[in-house]
Amino acid sequence: MKKYVALFGSCMFLVAFFSMYLMLDQLNLHGSLRGRVAMEMGQTELDFIKDKMENLENDIHHNQQIIDEIRNSVKQIIGGENMSKYIPVQRNIPALVEEVPESPVQAKIEAGDCSFVERQGEHRDDVQMLDVLDLLPFDNPDGGVWKQGFDIHYTDRDWDEQPLKVFVVPHSHNDPGWIKTVDRYYLDQTQHILNNMVDKLKVDSRRKFIWAEISFFSMWWDNIDAEKKEAVKKLVENGQLEIVTGGWVMTDEAITHYYAMIDQLIEGHEWIKRNLGIKPRSGWAIDPFGHSPTMAYLLKRMGLQNMVVQRVHYSVKKQLAKEKQLEFMWRQNWDHGASSDMLCHMMPFYSYDVPHTCGPDPKVCCQFDFKRLPGGRVNCPWKVPPVPINDNNVAERAKLLLDQYRKKSKLYRSNIVLIPLGDDFRYDKAIEWDQQYGNYQKLFDYMNGQPNWHVEAQFGTLSDYFDAMWDRAGLQPGSSGLGYPVLSGDFFSYADREDHYWSGYYTSRPFYKNLDRVLEAHARAAEIIFSLALAHSRHIDVPSFPAKNAYQMLIGARKSLGLFQHHDAITGTAKDFVVVDYGTRLLRSIMDMKRVMIDSAHFLMSEDKQQYDPETTTTFFDMDEKRINHDALPEKPILQLNQQTKEVVFYNSVAQARHEVVRLRVSSSTVEVQDASGKVIPSQTNLVWTAAQDSSTTEYELVFIVNVPPLGLSKYLIRDAGSEVNNPYNAPSQITLYNTGSPDSSVRGVFHISRPISDNRDFTIENSRLRAKFSGTTGLLQSVTTVKDGKETAVSVEFLMYGTRETKKDKSGAYLFLPDGEARTLDSSGKAVIRVIRGKILSEVHVLMKHVEHVITLHRSPGIDGWSLEISNIVDIRDQRNRELCMRLKTDLKNNNEFFSDLNGFQMQRRKTLSKLPLQANYYPMSTMAYLQDQDTRMTLHSAQSLGVGSLQEGWLEVMLDRRLNQDDNRGLQQGLLDNKRTPNQFRLLLERRHQRTSSPNGGGRQTGVDYPSLTSHSVSQLLNHPVYAFIRNKLPGEGPSGDVKLSSSVQPLVKALPCDIHFVNLRTVQAMEAPAPTQESVLLLHRKGFDCSFPANGLSCSTTGGKVPLEDLFRDLDLTDIKATTLSLMYDGQVLNSKSTLQLDPMEINAYRIRLD
Repeated sequence: MKKYVALFGSCMFLVAFFSMYLMLDQLNLHGSLRGRVAMEMGQTELDFIKDKMENLENDIHHNQQIIDEIRNSVKQIIGGENMSKYIPVQRNIPALVEEVPESPVQAKIEAGDCSFVERQGEHRDDVQMLDVLDLLPFDNPDGGVWKQGFDIHYTDRDWDEQPLKVFVVPHSHNDPGWIKTVDRYYLDQTQHILNNMVDKLKVDSRRKFIWAEISFFSMWWDNIDAEKKEAVKKLVENGQLEIVTGGWVMTDEAITHYYAMIDQLIEGHEWIKRNLGIKPRSGWAIDPFGHSPTMAYLLKRMGLQNMVVQRVHYSVKKQLAKEKQLEFMWRQNWDHGASSDMLCHMMPFYSYDVPHTCGPDPKVCCQFDFKRLPGGRVNCPWKVPPVPINDNNVAERAKLLLDQYRKKSKLYRSNIVLIPLGDDFRYDKAIEWDQQYGNYQKLFDYMNGQPNWHVEAQFGTLSDYFDAMWDRAGLQPGSSGLGYPVLSGDFFSYADREDHYWSGYYTSRPFYKNLDRVLEAHARAAEIIFSLALAHSRHIDVPSFPAKNAYQMLIGARKSLGLFQHHDAITGTAKDFVVVDYGTRLLRSIMDMKRVMIDSAHFLMSEDKQQYDPETTTTFFDMDEKRINHDALPEKPILQLNQQTKEVVFYNSVAQARHEVVRLRVSSSTVEVQDASGKVIPSQTNLVWTAAQDSSTTEYELVFIVNVPPLGLSKYLIRDAGSEVNNPYNAPSQITLYNTGSPDSSVRGVFHISRPISDNRDFTIENSRLRAKFSGTTGLLQSVTTVKDGKETAVSVEFLMYGTRETKKDKSGAYLFLPDGEARTLDSSGKAVIRVIRGKILSEVHVLMKHVEHVITLHRSPGIDGWSLEISNIVDIRDQRNRELCMRLKTDLKNNNEFFSDLNGFQMQRRKTLSKLPLQANYYPMSTMAYLQDQDTRMTLHSAQSLGVGSLQEGWLEVMLDRRLNQDDNRGLQQGLLDNKRTPNQFRLLLERRHQRTSSPNGGGRQTGVDYPSLTSHSVSQLLNHPVYAFIRNKLPGEGPSGDVKLSSSVQPLVKALPCDIHFVNLRTVQAMEAPAPTQESVLLLHRKGFDCSFPANGLSCSTTGGKVPLEDLFRDLDLTDIKATTLSLMYDGQVLNSKSTLQLDPMEINAYRIRLD
C-alpha cells in the first residue's frame, strides 16, 4: 500500500512542478514580448494581462483535471489494474500561443436614440390581435349555412337611401409551382388563360379581369407578338385588366425574409414599368397561409393604397365580422402615429373559390359558378348544379344571388361589396369565359333594371372597388379619415377548420428553407459588390470588367429567389419533383452569385485595375464552399499549403466592420497566418472528423480572426509552417472524447486526445464573457453563466420527437401540425459519443446522436461572435415514420407564458401561449429569431433559416427542426413528406442581462404586441444571415498571367461605417429599359432598426447618430450624383438630394434612394 501512496505523491509533485514551469515560461515570454505588446496593444494592455491571468487559471484548472485523473488511476491500480493506460499523454503541445485579446467594446448610443422604444405606449389601435386571441373562446359552434359563422339578417329597406354597389372581380390564381412545375403549369394552363383573356375581354368593354403573378405574365409576354402586346396595353389603359400587387409571385408571409419580399416586388414592379408603363395600386393575397403586417408595411411604402387578404383563422374572421371590422386600417405595432396605416379588406368565408365568395351559403354560391354547369369536369358538392341563365329563370336566379350579396354586405360598414369570381387556374378554356361572363352579365342587367332592388351590379377590378369606397367617403384614395377601425398585429397561426392549424409548413422541407437563405445571402452580397465594382470600373474607365455577363446572372438569381418566395415553394408544400425543380434553380443561382462575387472581388482587389483581365475558362478565386447537387450539404475545398504563402481574401457585405472568427480547410496541421502587412496573427488548427472517433490525416481545420472593413475586402496570407518548433502563434486544439468505450489517451500528430475514466462529470467551455456547462452524460448544454456578473442561467438543451394522430382520419402533413400529444425524448439507443475540443480561439462540444449531430461552439473573439453560443445541428430522420423532431431549450426564466418571435426578420411580435388552444396552435413562424425574457434576463435564439417555434411551458423555447410524414393532410398536395435530406440548422444563443430595469419586460407603458432586440442581438442576426465570404486565390506568382496580378491589402468602399442601428439592405443596379443590361443607376436601400436600450450594446465598436447618414460618408473614390428619395420598389420618386445632403431615417423604417455612382 505504501508504494501506491508514494507513487501518487510523486505524480502530484510532477504535476505541481510542471504547472510552475508553465507559469514561469509564460512570464519569461511576457518579458520578451513586453516592448512589442506595449506598442501593439496600447490602451488594451490591461485587458491583455487580464486575459493572460485567465489563461493561467484555465491551465491550473486543466492541471487539476489531470490530478483528478491520476487519483482515479491510482485507485484503479490499487484494484489491480495497469496504471499506464490511464495517465494522459501530453506531447508537442506549445506551452503558450500568442493570445487573442478580447477587449470589451460597447456601442456609443446617441442621447435620444432610446426614446423611440420608450414611447411605444403612444401606439393606438382599436383592434389589437393579442386581445382578440385572449377574448375568443375558440369553441366553433355550428353557424348554419355559414358553418363557421352565424346567421345574417337584413331588411329590404336597408338600401333605400344608398344603393348596394356590387363589384364582381374575375380572377385566376396561378401557382408558379405546386402540383406541377412552373414551366409545366405555364405550358398546360397559364398561357391559355392569358391568351383567352386578350380575346375575351375585347368582346365587351364591361368585362374586367385581374392578374397577380408577374413570373407567369413575363413568360407569356416573351412569347407573344407585338400586336397582342399592344392589345394588352390597351386593356390596361381602359381599366379592363388590372395588375394587382405586381410581385414576381404571391409571396408567403410567414417564413419569408423581408429582403426577399422586397426584392421580388422590385423585380415585378420594374418589369411592369418597363413593359406596361403602369403602377400597381392594390395588393391581392388570397392564398398565403396566414398574413403578416410586414407585407402591409412594404406595400404601403411602395405606394400601394389598398390590399385584400383571405387565409385567417375562422374564429378571428367570425369575431371581426360580428363587429363589422373585416375592413380596417392595418397599423404597425411599432407605429406611434398613423403613417403605416394600410386599408385592408379581409374576405369573410372559408375560401377564395366561387362557392365561398358570393355570400354565406356555399350551396347557393356554387350554383353561380358556371364552370360547374352539368356536363363539365367540375360539379357542386352540395348536389345542386348551376343552370344557364335565360329569360325564364333570370328573375328567380337574380333574386337568389342578390340575397347572398346583401347578406355578405352586412358584414362590412359600407354599401359596397367585393365578390371575387375565380379559383386556381380558372379561365384556361375559352368556354369558361363565355359561361361566366355571359351568364353574369344577364344577371347584372336584370338586377340593375329593378329600381326597387336598389342595387348596381357590374364586373370590376380591385381598384374599381376601393375607388368606390373612397369616393363614397368623399376622400382621396390612400388618405386618412376613412373612419375604419385601426387594427394592429398579425394573423398567425392560421386554422381553416376545427383544430387544423397550418403550423407544420413553418418547418416542412427545412433543407430548402436553409438553401433559400443561402441564396438570399449570396444574392445580396453579389448585388452590392457588383454595383461597387461596376461603378469603379466606370470611374477609371476599365471596359474589360464583365458587367453584362455578371448582370445577366444577377437577373437570373433575382428571379430564382423571387420564385422560391411563392407560397407553395419556401413553405415546403409542393410535389417532390417540383421541389427538385426549385432546388435546381436555387443551386444554379448560388453558383452564379459566387462567380459574380469572385469577378467583382478580383477587380476591386487588383492593384493595377487597368490591367484587369477577367478569367474566362477558370476563376481567379475559388470560394471556400462548394455544392455538388441541390440536395447535398456544402463541402469545403482543401487549401493545399506549402512554404509559399497562399492569399485568401475575405468579403464583408454589411456596412459595419467585422472582427470575427473564420474557418478554412487546409492540408497541414501546422500553419502560419499573416495579415496583409505580413504580421503573424494567432491561429488554431483542429482535426477534421470522418467518423465518431476517426479523423482525416490529410485535411485539417484552420481557425483565425479576420478584420474586414464595412462592405470591404481584406487579404490574409497562409502558409505551411512545417516542423517549425518556435511558432507561438499557432496551436492545435486539445480533444477529450467521452463515451467511447476506451479510456486510452493518444496523440495524432500535434493533437492530444484524452479519454477520461469518469464519463459522467459535467464539464465547461468558456471565454472571457460566457461559461457554458454541459452534462458529462449526454454532452448537452445545461447552463450559461455570464462571467462579468457571475450569474448562472439554466439553459438545458433537449431533442424530442412528436408523433402524429393515429386514431383520427386527419393527420399531420405538409401543411398541418396535428401531434398525438406531448413530444417524447429522442431515443438515442445508448450513450452518444461526445467530443470536447478546446482551443485558444474557439472551443466546442460535439454530440453524436442517432438522428442529430449537435455542435455548440464558443469563440474567443473580440467581435460580436464572442458574445453568443453557436449551435449547429445536422438532422437526419430518414429512417423515421410520422415523426417530427424538435430542439427544446429549458430555462429558469419567468416569462409569464409569453415569448417573442420575429415577423420576416423585420419586427418582433409578442406571442402568448394559450392553454385553451391545442399545442399546434401555440406554434408560430420564426424567420430569424425568438426570445424569452423576464425582468432581468433575455435569452434569444437566433436562426439562419425559417422554422416553427413555440414556448409551450414557462421557461421553454422549442424549435421544430424537421418533419417526416407518410400521408397527405387533405389540403390538395396529395402526398406526404418523404424526401428528407441530411439537413443543416444553424443558430446562435444570446444571453443578455438587462442593465436598466423596466416596469415590465416589454419596456413599460401600455401593453402592445411589439418588442425590440438589442443592438447586440441585431448584430448577431447579421452574423448568421450575412456571413463573411472567403475567396481563395487560385494561382501563385509565376503560374501564368493571373498569378502575377498583385492584390491590394484591403478595399474600403465606405468613407465611414454606417451607424450601428442602420442596416445596408442592398445596393441594386437598375436594369435598362430595353435590354437585360445594367444602367448607371442603382437603388440604395437602408433600414434603421429599432432597438432596446435596456441591454448593453456589447461587442460593437460603432455608434448611433439619431438616424442621420451624411452622403459624404458613404462611397469612397466615387462620384455620387442624381440622388432622389423613392418608394421601396422605385414606383414613385420623392425629394431630390445632392452629395452634401444628410439622409434622415426614422426608427424601423426602410428608405430607398435612387443614386448614380461613377
